Amino acid sequence: MTMDKKQGFTLIEVLIVVFIIGLLASVVLVGLGSFRARGRDARRIADLRSAQNALELYYGKFGSYPGGNWADMKQNLLAGDIGVKNIPNDPGGTSYQYGSNGQSYVLGAGLEDSNNSALRDDIDGGGNDTFGVECGDPTNDQYYCIAF
Repeated sequence: MTMDKKQGFTLIEVLIVVFIIGLLASVVLVGLGSFRARGRDARRIADLRSAQNALELYYGKFGSYPGGNWADMKQNLLAGDIGVKNIPNDPGGTSYQYGSNGQSYVLGAGLEDSNNSALRDDIDGGGNDTFGVECGDPTNDQYYCIAF
């Protein structure tokens, strides 16, 4: 008599493999979180530069920058017949900031990575020179601002 030996994996072996794959996947996903944050930060900086270009087109046509907050600025740029079709929104759901006195402006965005190298080159300050936009790095290390 010969015994038939069944081939395949036992339930315990399958559970161990599934557990190991799940553990590896969670480690990879946690590690990718910082890359995603850096990607969103890069987009925020690019969005502010894009808005800055649109503001310069607006200034060239009207002789002053639009007033108000980000929503007002966005509305003015889109209605200004300057060739701007879209002003982006923050990829993380928070909002960008804008302030102006008509001849100067400040654009700002909160970054997720406080070690972003762009924070070393942005403007820092508060009060009248930032038109109400929170740019002071001593109190908010992750806020990126550009101005003209």
